Amino acid sequence: MLMNWSPEDCKGQGEPPNDRHPLCARLVEKPSRGSEEHPKSGPGPIVTRTASGPALAFWQAVLAGDVGCVSHILADSSTGLAPDSVFDTSDPERWRDFRFNIRALRLWSLTYEEELTTPLHVAASRGHTEVLRLLLRRRARPDSAPGGRTALHEACAAGHTACVHVLLVAGADPNIADQDGKRPLHLCRGPGTLECAELLLRFGARVDGRSEEEEETPLHVAARLGHVELADLLLRRGACPDARDAQGWTPLLAACDARCQSTADAEATTARCLQLCSLLLSAGADADAADQDKQRPLHLACRRGHAAVVELLLSCGVSANAMDYGGHTPLHCALQGPAAALAQSPEHVVRALLNHGAIRFWPGALPKKHQRFYSSLFALVRQPRSLQHLSRCALRSHLEGSLPHALLRLPLPPCLLRYLQLDFEDVLY
Repeated sequence: MLMNWSPEDCKGQGEPPNDRHPLCARLVEKPSRGSEEHPKSGPGPIVTRTASGPALAFWQAVLAGDVGCVSHILADSSTGLAPDSVFDTSDPERWRDFRFNIRALRLWSLTYEEELTTPLHVAASRGHTEVLRLLLRRRARPDSAPGGRTALHEACAAGHTACVHVLLVAGADPNIADQDGKRPLHLCRGPGTLECAELLLRFGARVDGRSEEEEETPLHVAARLGHVELADLLLRRGACPDARDAQGWTPLLAACDARCQSTADAEATTARCLQLCSLLLSAGADADAADQDKQRPLHLACRRGHAAVVELLLSCGVSANAMDYGGHTPLHCALQGPAAALAQSPEHVVRALLNHGAIRFWPGALPKKHQRFYSSLFALVRQPRSLQHLSRCALRSHLEGSLPHALLRLPLPPCLLRYLQLDFEDVLY
């Protein structure tokens, strides 16, 4: 009988505190097809029932990684449970309260969404390697994705290298996309990031495989997350350093946009950004590649206050005066950066830009209706501005080093004496 089981029949390792999986999941079932009088009717609707008896014991054993209990339950055919049994882990009570609040505010009621998973997914996400092996031996499908992700996605996202290896050996597809269009190589996280990525590449994952919507490569993700070692691995395996995503961003642009979360991590963020940019540039990345809005790596590095990266890019010969579609130069970006960039000494960015010829005033920004006046004004560059200025230049040149002593003997008003003592500037800004 189905209800002869109870969760106490299997004594596992117990549940860890604050578990993200609800203890009482619901078992999802597909009712049998309709009677013969409806031969053309499709499968019945998916229904759920609260997990109890062997279903609940099975769920708890998988969560706890109790391979003996999982094996015992699956061996009992009377339970009707299979390695690919689908569970719904969403919280209907919470959803009911949310829907009530939405209605009280007279807004549209949203549709309830199931959160479907299988024991294979749970074991992979929790690193229960022996349970994973058992389920696969019992013919669990490695590429099953009732909730939009496969077990391989879950294992990569959690950084469980051993689980990734078991799934790949069992035939899991290393290039399959999840419900968000991301492939396993896009999701490698955690302490086993490098090992997971190496396994995926060894089993045929495409090093430049793109996500379906953003069109990001794994190198874009590594650059955006500041993962230097992963970026190095991908480049050594042939990743394109200048691949562009849907917005025209290259990995170098993604690396230069690194944001520090607090003043405490500002130095570490800039150091990782510098390492990534050096790595990408040495691999042949275009230092001046612009996105769809004509933003260049220098614009982003200036906005984020990464002075060392700014110096690196300028040393590669990029223009300190390139403008994006909004008319902003790198100097604009440095001066308009977020408050978080103040911890990274943005004055060093400004100094680097000025040392490489950044202009402090852009003639094209002047009002067009006074174009003749401004044209005549800029014609005076490196020229005396007036007859008074010309006289001052001539007098200072004639007196040279004796100017301070000679001025005291001239019968001139104090204001004119002060004017003659000003240093000569021959550049108009």
